[in-house]
Amino acid sequence: MSAAAHATSIEANGRTYRWPVRPTVVVCFDGCDPAYIEASAPAGHIPTISRFLKDGFYSVADAAMPTFTNPNNVSIVCGAPPAVHGVAGNYYLDRETKQEVMMLDARLMRAPTILSQFSKAGAKIAVVTAKDKLRKALAHEMDGIAVSAQYADKCTMDENGIDDLTGLVGRGTPDQYSPDLSLFVLDAGIRLLETRPLDLLYLSLSDLVQHKHAPDAPEAHAFMKAVDDRLARLIELGATIGIVADHGMNDLSHEDGTPNVVYLGDVLDEGYGFDTTRVICPITDPFVKHHGALGGFVRVHLMADGMDRDAVLKTIAAQPGIELALTGEEAAERFEFPLDREADIVVVGRKGVAVGARTVDHDLSQLAGERLRSHGSLAEQQVPFIISHPLNDDYAKRPTTGLRNFDVFDYAVNGVR
Repeated sequence: MSAAAHATSIEANGRTYRWPVRPTVVVCFDGCDPAYIEASAPAGHIPTISRFLKDGFYSVADAAMPTFTNPNNVSIVCGAPPAVHGVAGNYYLDRETKQEVMMLDARLMRAPTILSQFSKAGAKIAVVTAKDKLRKALAHEMDGIAVSAQYADKCTMDENGIDDLTGLVGRGTPDQYSPDLSLFVLDAGIRLLETRPLDLLYLSLSDLVQHKHAPDAPEAHAFMKAVDDRLARLIELGATIGIVADHGMNDLSHEDGTPNVVYLGDVLDEGYGFDTTRVICPITDPFVKHHGALGGFVRVHLMADGMDRDAVLKTIAAQPGIELALTGEEAAERFEFPLDREADIVVVGRKGVAVGARTVDHDLSQLAGERLRSHGSLAEQQVPFIISHPLNDDYAKRPTTGLRNFDVFDYAVNGVR
């Protein structure tokens, strides 16, 4: 479809999006707690982002719960919470088969994405994600380019819309456990924008650095600078940039450096019998070296007939380190989850506390003596919300109270001058 013939707007999940006034890039800065911005900006490591904060728009928004990668990336590209699109974790228990399943495709998707709706209207779209686990969900029903840095050397025209990503970027596939995985995403986005007339570009990074390093660590500053340098190039290419995170990040360790964990599976086995309950850790993904599948949010399924849910709830709520123990119905209403996919009980840890299944279910040897830094709870819900360009009068007057990370496409597309 020619530029002159494209639609003037599209609709996705109850919102209308005008046609972008310039190439628009939305970056999911995985794990970028506002503390990373606050630490790097005064030190002068992020001049491009600092300029956005001054001349564009900056606020702090709430991520979707649970504060994990999959539900938030899908929320961002849908512009809607999990109750609408159906994805409320990286990992879940299939109620019918009783099998634990890792989300690696778009089977759980119940809603179209903003990207798919624009592509159907003729827009040129590209998605680059660090982790391939997200690619199929982000590209759900979308025509365009969809690639991952993780499998950059395996691209085909049929599967990805491009067949030589490493050739385009000019270097090989990065190590999936290196900061370069995220930098490759940004470099690929730059090269795609340099070589193609894109309307929308979605770039989803990895949170390796944030899991390993606190905001004031030299490694964190170096990574923030490397990201900032690439954002500067996207601006040079004429893009509007929207930046949000999928979740924040907190230290979940005791003072002596050992992980601060409530092993809820062990507690429930002792109180109610082995295998009468199943604790599901929705943070679980192919990158467990980051966090040992430990975060601040778990789901509990009652597996034995006739169990007293209220009694189990009281047992869980009484554990030190637990902030919330809710019925599935309460959690679905409070956190905008799809009710029909919710567990019997939802558990949220206090700030600084991880909640796990059984001790034997978590391999923390790969932390190699490093402090456990992770996410999933309400304490990691606040994330930066940044737009590179000034807002138009309508959006500039909007209150920032209630701003969500999945509002970013609305602001980056509809809200700029």
